[in-house]
Formats: sequence, structure tokens, C-alpha cells
Amino acid sequence: MKFEGIYPPVVTPFNADYSINQDQFANTIDFLIASGVHGIIVGGTTGEYYVQTVEERVEMMKLAKDIINGRVPLIVGTGAIRTEDSVHYAEQAKSLGADSLLVATPPYACPTGQEIALHALAIDSAANLPVMLYNYPGRMSVSMDATTLDILSQNSNFCAIKESSGDPNRLHMLAVDYPKIQVSCGMDDQALEFFAWGATSWVCAGGNFAPEAHIALYRTCVLEGDFTKGRQIMSAMMPLMRVLEQGGKFIQCIKFGMNLRGMDCGPPRKPMQPLNEEEQSRLSSVIEEMNLIIDQLN
Repeated sequence: MKFEGIYPPVVTPFNADYSINQDQFANTIDFLIASGVHGIIVGGTTGEYYVQTVEERVEMMKLAKDIINGRVPLIVGTGAIRTEDSVHYAEQAKSLGADSLLVATPPYACPTGQEIALHALAIDSAANLPVMLYNYPGRMSVSMDATTLDILSQNSNFCAIKESSGDPNRLHMLAVDYPKIQVSCGMDDQALEFFAWGATSWVCAGGNFAPEAHIALYRTCVLEGDFTKGRQIMSAMMPLMRVLEQGGKFIQCIKFGMNLRGMDCGPPRKPMQPLNEEEQSRLSSVIEEMNLIIDQLN
């Protein structure tokens, strides 16, 4: 599978009582597809999978499949500590017709590189679908090292990696040493660097509420090869990227950004708390300024 374009890990809207708001979930996916995104990820970190029950996660997969209805590819996240749980999610995704899987390092367990590879291979054996790996040591505590990549790169199903380490040296290593694995931007404030090194896709949480800006950067850099304009767009986006990547309230920012687009996705589930008024005001100003500059560039 060739990953090209913008792939938002879709938020999970909640009602005031923290139950899943299915109607708003459908509205969100329809909005993203109408905006021109190239695929939808369900069960990602931005979707708050870690505060959902097994039953809820499977329900979200099925809902997403029905709502998307073949309009764009559906990628299902299988993140879990136990390999058996990740295998279960992969099997469910396979049975409902998902197009590919997002396979992350098991959190908290601190597995070795070989153990990460065996975890991923068990998932692949159960589902036999294209896989985008997900390297995020900031949340998972360990990285997909050379041992992991050497093993998995021999299997053609492991065709991409969402790289969220924030380490430019990792980007260079992946681009040079593992050409069979497509590199996908997973660190929003480094999107320009990823595109310069040949990445053709961007898994971007901010794409939930600002798909136009993210698509503009992708189109300018990847499709048009205009990195002069790309730097201008990225410069306009950097204040937002700093808030998202360095502000400490990632999910809360994404959900408030959705509110600004007229889509009330509700609060994050506990232990997360919504943004306060000062944080809301700052984020609103950053988004407004970004949109103004990008509109002028286009």
C-alpha cells in the first residue's frame, strides 16, 4: 500500500456524560473527507483509544467503516500493552474490511527491539494487512530500533512507519537505511523536514480541525516540489505546532480546535481536563493568524 497525503487520526467525540457521540463522529468524518484528506485513522492516540473499552474500540472501527463507505482508506490502530489484545483489534479490523493497520510499540512494558518485532509479526500473522508502524518513544518509553526494523523490513506488509520520535537523526536513518519502508511524518513541527527527505504522507492530529492548512503544505511540498512556498506555509503553521507539540495538552487542543469549526466533540475523557479560558483564547488566536497567512499565500 502506498501512503500518500494527509491521514488524520480522527478524534472520538463524547457527550457530556462521556459516552460516545456517534452522530458527531459521523459529522467529523464527513467533514474530513469533504475537506480532501486522503485517509482516516481510527483508534489512534488522538482518538483517545487508551481510555476506551475493548467493546468501544471495536464499535468505533465498525462505525468508521460504515461512515467512510469506501470513500477513503480506513486505517485501524491496534495499540495495546498485551499482544493478545492487539491481535484481537487486528482481527476485528480485518473482518470488517479495514484497508491497513497502525501498529505501535506496546506502552509501559518496555520491550526490546526483538520483542517489538515479534509483537508486530503476531499482529501481521492474524490480519495479513498493510501496516504502518508507529514509533513514539515519548509515550511508549522505547523506540523501534535497528533490530526491530531489520526484522520487519523483510516483510512487505510492513510498508510504512509513522515516526514521532522528534529526532532528525532517526528521520535520516529511516530514509537512507530502510528505503523499503515509507516514512510518514508523525512529528508535526518537523513536517517540512520529512517532506524534504521524501516522506509522502503526514499523520497529523491537527488535520482534524485544520485539514486545509495541512493539505496545503503537503500539496506544495510533495506534489509541487515548491519548498520555498512550503517554508512560508510551515512558518505560518509553526505557532500552532508549538502549542500542539510542546503545550502539554495535546488532545484538549485538538478537541477545542474542532469546537472552533462548529463541531462540538465534547470533553476529553478523564484524567484529561478541557482547556481553560486563557488556553482557549491563545489557541484561537494562533489558528486565526495561521489561516489568515495561508489564505494570503494561496
